Amino acid sequence: MEVFRCATHPDVETSLRCGKCDKPICPKCMVETPVGARCQECARINKLPTFQVSNKQLLIASCVGFVIAVVYGFLWGILSLYANFIILNLLLGAGAGYVIGEGMSRVINRKRGTKLAVIAGVMVIVSGVASVFTPLGMIYSASVMFIVIDVLAVGIGIYVAINRLR
Repeated sequence: MEVFRCATHPDVETSLRCGKCDKPICPKCMVETPVGARCQECARINKLPTFQVSNKQLLIASCVGFVIAVVYGFLWGILSLYANFIILNLLLGAGAGYVIGEGMSRVINRKRGTKLAVIAGVMVIVSGVASVFTPLGMIYSASVMFIVIDVLAVGIGIYVAINRLR
């Protein structure tokens, strides 16, 4: 059996070699993979392309999410004024999360990830704030009960948005 010096640790003798590039490796730098021992360079595990989101894509998704959040927020506020049902408001909050999450995902080719989910959650909050600043929205949200319902609706929307992009 031939004995080599590890490429990373020259003071360590080894008979192991990377199964891909045939570089000598010691047990310290060996990475066990389903197809055998690999060096750390060959075994480098990359994220799936779906979860690789560039800063440019984050910016594009944020801008689109903001526009959707503001438009949906104003529609949410107007519907809440004329149809004063608690369940409708909760459904509108969940709808905000779905529409914002889906819109952000579609504009950047169905990408997903933690940063996108956090941005979508913030955009649902923007949508909830926009719903309060509709015409007469301040009067509608003056009641403590309606404030609690709005906060609960925004919470449901955040949950939905995060689950769309996780």
